[in-house]
Amino acid sequence: MLLLSTPILAFLPRFALTLSTHYVEDQEPLSHPRLEELERKWGTDWGFSGISTFAHLPHTRCLSHPETDYDIGIIGAPFDTAVSYRPGARFGPRAIRAGSSRQTSFRGFNPRANLNPYTSWAKIVDCGDIPITPFDNALALRQMSEAFVELGTRTPTPESRSSPTAYLHKPKLLTLGGDHSIALPALRALKQIYGQPIAVVHFDAHLDTWHPAKYPSAWIDPTDLSTQSFFNHGSMFWIAATEGLIANGSSVHAGLRTRLSGDDLEDFEDDTAQNWIRISTDDIDEIGVKGVIKSIMERVGTSVPVYLSIDIDVIDPGLAPGTGTPEPGGWTTRELIRILRGIEGMNVVGADIVEVSPAYDGGTEATSLAAAQVAYEILTSIVRKGLIEQAKTPSEEKGNERVKDEL
Repeated sequence: MLLLSTPILAFLPRFALTLSTHYVEDQEPLSHPRLEELERKWGTDWGFSGISTFAHLPHTRCLSHPETDYDIGIIGAPFDTAVSYRPGARFGPRAIRAGSSRQTSFRGFNPRANLNPYTSWAKIVDCGDIPITPFDNALALRQMSEAFVELGTRTPTPESRSSPTAYLHKPKLLTLGGDHSIALPALRALKQIYGQPIAVVHFDAHLDTWHPAKYPSAWIDPTDLSTQSFFNHGSMFWIAATEGLIANGSSVHAGLRTRLSGDDLEDFEDDTAQNWIRISTDDIDEIGVKGVIKSIMERVGTSVPVYLSIDIDVIDPGLAPGTGTPEPGGWTTRELIRILRGIEGMNVVGADIVEVSPAYDGGTEATSLAAAQVAYEILTSIVRKGLIEQAKTPSEEKGNERVKDEL
């Protein structure tokens, strides 16, 4: 065995430091043209290459990096322990990101809106996932509630902060679920941030306004609102209503085709008492896509803050089978996207896409692809809303020219 003397050991750190820094000291600082050249050569990903972020957007763990600013943050909520049927939506954020891999900033122009959401005024960042416990739903709810407040109260980019347009002054969050219960902590955060109840436009096969005791159990006290099992993906809007989170008279369900409890219409009566209106899946056959759009916009308008919540099971399971509670007879992906495009004038302050369970998708990725396209349309509409609001606000001549060009 070779034994090194103490003087030699003392010399080694300085020797190693000399070797490690010799090249750096001799290297000339990289010039701006050189950096631009490197970016042109190596800064582009194909749809199948690169780290899997949403649409190849830059990724930061925003929750632990408060210095990161953004106008729109994409956040994953990998949580599915509040479901009543098939689990698996904890893998939804990962699958939706993979489904977005063919979306890139260099091929992101949306011709229907005449803009590219990834290169317009908004800085969009993939903020990673909320690290949510799978063992304790009460703790999970607390974690999500704190995370949404943390992210929603961050300041946007300096350009948006200094803009005279109020719509740009608060960052928007698009959440990739996760089961639908994640809408409750999101609404809690939004009420705190905006200081008022939030209207909800809810695309879903199911009501999700059920009293938690509608899930029968002899093991719970149906009058005890602190019961942990009350927090589930079919009752979160009921809880939100009892907490005063949802704006009265401004919220809509769309795409309903659920079976009801018991032997009568009590579920609908409870839903009406919570001030929702309902648009069923079948209504599209009578009033068409334009009629659905008109019903939503007449109810919600363009000024009230809106949370847009999209359960992927609003789409027929023949087209989107990868979900936890599939219901046959739903809308097509195209019909959903056309409706979303038609309601882009809403004042959306937050959104989610939930209940994507990729294990049931087979090898097609159909559900994940549909969810990623829905996310793209939501991002487009938020960016377009920002441009429209900027066009209404006096600004510098250069800014006005840019808005006119993109619109």
